[in-house]
Amino acid sequence: MNILIVGNGGREHALAWKISQSPNVQQVFIAPGNAGTELEPEITNVPITYNTINRLIDFAKQQAIDLTIIGPEAPLVQGIVDEFNAADLKCLGPNQAAAQLEGSKIFAKQFLTRYGIPTASYKVFTEITDALAYLDTVQFPIVIKADGLAAGKGVIIAPDITTAKSAVTAMLVEQRFGTAGKQIIIEEFLVGQEVSFIALVDGTHVLPLASSQDHKPISEGDTGLNTGGMGAYSPAPILTPKLHTQVMEDIMLPTVQGMAAEGRPYKGFLYAGLIIGADKIPKVLEFNCRCGDPETQPLMLRLRSDLANLCLCTVEGRLNHQTISWDPKIALGVVLASNGYPKHYDTGHIITGLPSEHESQQSSLEHKIFHAGTKLREDGKVITSGGRVLCVTALGETITAAQQNAYALVDTIQWSDKYYRRDIGYKYST
Repeated sequence: MNILIVGNGGREHALAWKISQSPNVQQVFIAPGNAGTELEPEITNVPITYNTINRLIDFAKQQAIDLTIIGPEAPLVQGIVDEFNAADLKCLGPNQAAAQLEGSKIFAKQFLTRYGIPTASYKVFTEITDALAYLDTVQFPIVIKADGLAAGKGVIIAPDITTAKSAVTAMLVEQRFGTAGKQIIIEEFLVGQEVSFIALVDGTHVLPLASSQDHKPISEGDTGLNTGGMGAYSPAPILTPKLHTQVMEDIMLPTVQGMAAEGRPYKGFLYAGLIIGADKIPKVLEFNCRCGDPETQPLMLRLRSDLANLCLCTVEGRLNHQTISWDPKIALGVVLASNGYPKHYDTGHIITGLPSEHESQQSSLEHKIFHAGTKLREDGKVITSGGRVLCVTALGETITAAQQNAYALVDTIQWSDKYYRRDIGYKYST
């Protein structure tokens, strides 16, 4: 098979790296990719951005692509899968109607309510006066969400009324999130541990991946501004076999069945961001219509099955006969970011200490550096080009061992404004 992966982040590097290991895959292309994928001997970067769908379709036809895998959420919500399917090209991901699960938080919350799937109580607002009046009646902390896509930054946890009023004003009046914030949700703050439950869905059948947990806040101790994710590990110790069964029976299967019943059959990766409180009832915080980032990086390091085959079976509706196997070790990934992220940061810094191609191949079974915000200069130097730059991922027999292995590798990589959290996995390390 010839495979095309769309995207340029750490998630896409991890997917491309794992796909390239399949004995059934001849070539892996990634559009546009990053410095890490450009340095992989089995992967070819293609200079096409994910918002130029017609160019991607033309490329897929020219290169006889057998399957295209969409990494980020924006093109899914834009309808890239519909356009590929109309061109008679196989494409892994939900169509535009099904991608509303992530594209509109209001749609997702109303869907959850219709099917009795556990989630936080909420109210929807479009007018600032109504939202401000409501804030005078609630208990804090409270959660405020922009309805549409906001690059992972449209969720604000407000500890007090001053912060809450500032957040709703920023969304509804100042339009800080553009059209994504024209409507907002104000919902109750749920207390508990968050867990990422990602599965492959073929429209009918659900094949869960291993569980994982990520650290979204920028600062240690899970404090500070929310980010796209500063690190993750798999599996998640909190998700016991009993809770796993609950998630499948009470959340994942009703969601897939409900989407099909409403004429929006779901195909692709489905990511339920859950919270598990003292009552041990998993509740949905949000849906994502793609793999998580940085959760994908440790997941791909643990995955033993043929990902290309699993993806093809998903598109063709054949997941009911598939199983999936994992390395029993723990995988932990630490995100190295540009100082100042998730706000203002500089780019263009030279990164040193990255392993050579030979070293990377030799060590790929135990640890791997996945690139995100990187570029390769003409002189062969790798430079920073984004907020989240790398995800240093390692295996270990325990979370503590995986943590030690990952941070040992982190220490070998340098650039002038490198920033990272030193406590990824702290809830379960000893």
